[in-house]
Amino acid sequence: MSLIDKGQSWGIDHLVSELRSLRLQSLESRQRRHQPPKLPSRAELGLIVDNLKAVLFPNRLGVPGLTEESIDYFVGHTLDKSLGQLHKQLVLELNFAAEQQQLSIDAHDEAAQLTRQFAAHLPEIRRLIDTDIQAAYEGDPAARSSDEVLVCYPGIVAVIHHRLAHVLYQLGTPLVARMIAEIAHSNTGIDIHPGAQIADSFFIDHGTGVVIGETAIIGRNVRLYQAVTLGAKRFDKDDNGMLVKGNARHPIVEDNVVIYAGATILGRITIGQGTTIGGNVWLTHSVPENSHISQAQTRS
Repeated sequence: MSLIDKGQSWGIDHLVSELRSLRLQSLESRQRRHQPPKLPSRAELGLIVDNLKAVLFPNRLGVPGLTEESIDYFVGHTLDKSLGQLHKQLVLELNFAAEQQQLSIDAHDEAAQLTRQFAAHLPEIRRLIDTDIQAAYEGDPAARSSDEVLVCYPGIVAVIHHRLAHVLYQLGTPLVARMIAEIAHSNTGIDIHPGAQIADSFFIDHGTGVVIGETAIIGRNVRLYQAVTLGAKRFDKDDNGMLVKGNARHPIVEDNVVIYAGATILGRITIGQGTTIGGNVWLTHSVPENSHISQAQTRS
């Protein structure tokens, strides 16, 4: 057997030793004296979300060959499997959070309660997604059917992930929620923080480069185009120079607003209902309802 076959030419033993030292230094710097709890699995959460999408839309996103006689069995079986897998991921998050906060909890029972609460929201999530699909179909002249919107549009993929992730975020599992949101971000180029509050009939057209921040509030029947940012204007710091977490720092977009491609809207400002924001606008102040804002009107 050659040296390469034995792995000796790569200096494996030395690398393992160095990596162990760095790992232990990292644990020490975070005041950990033992191996940290495992994190939820992004790969597992991807499978869970795919199965939940199949549960919500079995005729379009489920397995081929479903019949009227078999569809309810498929939904029930897939839902039971998916919720069981989700429960395991929530246990991992709860144990991780408890270790961070030095708490003692019964993660298994708490995760079971959270999973049941999440499951109870699924009919409402389906209802909301139906309104989003209809908004996309009515808002895009290129859409030939609502089925095409469901299976083809990246904006709908991102919104479905957000509807699921937002409920988990509200239930107090922000890590799993964020991972679900980031799966959609990676696949679509659309970045919606799971904390964002988004009402029904929401349509993202094209979508690539859209960013919606954690504390954004979006009303009914809002349409965004590609590369729109609903972001923060500044990041407040505390007396120790650390960023303040969780404060309201993103825009409020009221009902029936259209925001065209490349617009950047920053800070805790309000875009009044019925307003149209033109392409490439940079906006950092509130505007009244039924406004029409173009680049020449955005100075503050």
